[in-house]
Amino acid sequence: MLPLSFVAETVLISLSGVMAPGPISAVTVGRGNETPHAGVYVALGHGIVEFPLMIFLYLGFGLFLSNLQVKSAIALAGGLVLSYLSYAMFRDLKSGDPAETKAGRSPLISGALLSLGNPYFLVWWATVGVSLILRASHYGISGFTLFMVIHWMCDLVWLYFLSILAFKGGKVLGKTFRKVVLFICGTFLAGFAVKYLIDGARGLI
Repeated sequence: MLPLSFVAETVLISLSGVMAPGPISAVTVGRGNETPHAGVYVALGHGIVEFPLMIFLYLGFGLFLSNLQVKSAIALAGGLVLSYLSYAMFRDLKSGDPAETKAGRSPLISGALLSLGNPYFLVWWATVGVSLILRASHYGISGFTLFMVIHWMCDLVWLYFLSILAFKGGKVLGKTFRKVVLFICGTFLAGFAVKYLIDGARGLI
């Protein structure tokens, strides 16, 4: 069993990471226009990547993620994924009714792809995350398992909150609000796409 002090530390550090604006938050808000449950699916997609990653680090393979070539390749792949998701949102915008479009429809797949293609997410786990995992491992496999669940629950709660907020806003303020949200989120994703592509290219040159 993990001590309450470590549980509190895990929650606070986890929330500081998940609450920071990023591609996953942008996609959650954008897809929250369609369904209030988008955050749950994004969190599940994120978890599909994050749980194996935490186990990977628990087994001592953190140095692999620190390799410059690996980070650069991930950044390039992430930039391409973000470019597509940004394009999909702008295409939704032009359709006249974002809820009726199919481009980039699956928030679960978006959550998984954005996690895989986010070098900063992987660097966070290779540094801050590893230190938490090492401390959790002192309490055995049950302590580590509980740590994983607590961390992912922080993701789930925050992302679900964002999608509910976006959906409620769309219901109250109508299609104009939804279009504004899609425009902002699409622009946000495009900016991250450019940053990822530049960072990835620099690392490989």
